[in-house]
Amino acid sequence: MIKYIYYKLLPTMILFMSTSNIVLAKGENWAYNLPEPVSERAQMVLDFHNDWLMPIITIITLFVLALLIYACFKFREKNNPTPSKTTHNAPLEFAWTIIPALILAVLFIPSMKLHYFSEEIPESDITIKITGYQWYWNYGYPDEGDLNFDSYLIADEDLTEEQKKYRLMLVDNPLVVPVGKNIRIQMTSGDVIHNWAVSDFGVRLDAVPGRLNETWVNVKKEGRYFGFCSELCGTGHAYMPITVDVVSEEKFQQWLKKAKTEFASSSITKDSNISLASR
Repeated sequence: MIKYIYYKLLPTMILFMSTSNIVLAKGENWAYNLPEPVSERAQMVLDFHNDWLMPIITIITLFVLALLIYACFKFREKNNPTPSKTTHNAPLEFAWTIIPALILAVLFIPSMKLHYFSEEIPESDITIKITGYQWYWNYGYPDEGDLNFDSYLIADEDLTEEQKKYRLMLVDNPLVVPVGKNIRIQMTSGDVIHNWAVSDFGVRLDAVPGRLNETWVNVKKEGRYFGFCSELCGTGHAYMPITVDVVSEEKFQQWLKKAKTEFASSSITKDSNISLASR
């Protein structure tokens, strides 16, 4: 038993703890929790996870473990050469039906509070339209006219030495948003179902063809944040990451001025190529 725990169980537990970095777009050594929240919504998700779900799950796990250990010793063959023929136990069946229902009822209140907070979109300062394609994202700013651009993964051969630690995470044109502003996010898809997910924001929403889904976020901290498509969307699913730069209002306005010129010219080039190809 000791050898089994040391050579089998312990390495498995360590592997599980280390792979929990997956929830962090930027992995951290020995990380085991959700990423540091940078929005009120993400903080609510973290609190719901840590204050409600984990304690309840821990209690259930320990209770089931205790039952298994008790059953192994109490009802082993040595103690029960003639096993019981009992097939029904009304109080026990009533308990294992009612107790889970009560647990769900308790979780209902904080989960619905989080749900309504996410769904009720406040008056927005800026609107972002996100369209998923196989396999890249298109970002549009409806409040700024026809400003939109594509966001592709940067290939391995184009990464600098400093960028290589963010392999499969960096894009050529990141989404840029201002800090401390209510951002309305509209999401759809041009082909199959995608999912735009940034754990630091507490945002995870499907992009569905023919449907416009909406959510919102208010990011409280400047920085660069990463996410991924979280819906299996084809062979290039692993190669359409999300990079979001959260900047000050001043820097955002400077970026907008530059982007309107840069992406307007690239849009003209694309339209010209389409026209030439159709002749």
